[in-house]
Amino acid sequence: MKTADININLIDSYFTLLKSLSTDNKLELIARLSESMKTTERKEKEISLDALYGSWDSDQTADELVAELKAARNFTRKRVAL
Repeated sequence: MKTADININLIDSYFTLLKSLSTDNKLELIARLSESMKTTERKEKEISLDALYGSWDSDQTADELVAELKAARNFTRKRVAL
């Protein structure tokens, strides 16, 4: 099934659901949908990974950081006799 067919089916489903609304409710829905289409501002939550590049700030070298991480490992696996 093509994307266009899926979209048409989705629109038909919404129309079936919404056709029983009153005229005032339909006009309110139209107004809200129209307003949502006018809003083109970028959401604050949308952050690309490129924006995070270089955000790690440390005086340690990579080798020192790796050594610190390895030293902090804590293996506490307990074997259970069966």
